[in-house]
Amino acid sequence: MKTNTDSITYNDSVNSGERFEFGKNWKSFLKTLNDERIEVAIQSLKDMLEVDSLEGKSFLDIGSGSGLFSLAAKKMGAKVHSLDFDPNSVGCTKELKNRFFKNDPNWTIEEGSALDTKYISSLGFFDIVYSWGVLHHTGNMYLALDNADLPVKNGGLLFIAIYNDQGKRSKLWTRIKKTYCSGFLGKMFILSIFLPYYLTRGLVEDLLRFRNPYKRYRDYKKQRGMQMIYDWYDWLGGLPFEVASVKQLFHFYQKKKYILQNIITGPGMNQLVFKKNMN
Repeated sequence: MKTNTDSITYNDSVNSGERFEFGKNWKSFLKTLNDERIEVAIQSLKDMLEVDSLEGKSFLDIGSGSGLFSLAAKKMGAKVHSLDFDPNSVGCTKELKNRFFKNDPNWTIEEGSALDTKYISSLGFFDIVYSWGVLHHTGNMYLALDNADLPVKNGGLLFIAIYNDQGKRSKLWTRIKKTYCSGFLGKMFILSIFLPYYLTRGLVEDLLRFRNPYKRYRDYKKQRGMQMIYDWYDWLGGLPFEVASVKQLFHFYQKKKYILQNIITGPGMNQLVFKKNMN
C-alpha cells in the first residue's frame, strides 16, 4: 500500500503546480460512462492484445485512472489488480468495481506508485501488465518503464502507451502544461486559448471536407471508449510530462529480452505491446 510519505508527496506536487489532478478529471468522465463506451474499451484491448478473452489470465493495471480498462479486463475474464498514485483515481476504480463487480475477490484495488520498486516487486507476476498513458506522468519515466517490467511473467505481455518525442513541439507543450497547472489564472488562460482553437479547427476541417461536425464528437468514444473534452483537459494539464520515441522504447525493452508484438504509432502517442521472452 502507498505510504503516508507518498501521500504527502502527491499533495505537495499538486499544490506546487508540478502535477495535474488526473483523478478529478476521471471522476467527471465516469458520469458519461455507459455500456457502449465499455464495449469499445473491451474491443480496443482485444485488438491490441490480439485475444478474444482473458479468461484465466492475470492483469495488472499500473495507473488505473478512471478504472475503465481494469473493468474491461475484468469483463474479459481476467483476475485484475489495479493501482494508482492518485487517491481520486483509486476512488474512481473502486466506484466501477462497486457498480459491476461488488465484493469480487478477483479484483484488487489499491494506492501505489509506479516509481516504488519495492512495492511493484511485491505484487508478484502477471500475464498482462498494462499502463496506458501513465508512465510518462510519473516524474521519472525511465524508472517507471523499468519497474513495469518487474511484474511481467516470462511469456507475458507488457502493453504501454507513451507520449511521442516531437522535439521542440514537446518542449513547448511542457511550458503550456506548466502554465495550466500554475494555478487558477494559468488554467483559465490556457483553456481560453486552446478550447476555442480545438473547436474551431475541428469545425473548419469538417466543413471543408463536407462532414457533419457533430459526428467528430459523437464518434470520439470509438477511440478506447473515452470522451474528447476530458482527454483535452488531461492533455493540456498533464504534468509531469516526459516523452520517448518508438525507437527508444523498442531498444529499452529489447535489452530486457522483450519482443515487439503490436504497435500503433501517432504524432502524440505511441502504443506498444511487448512479449517477455527470457528463454
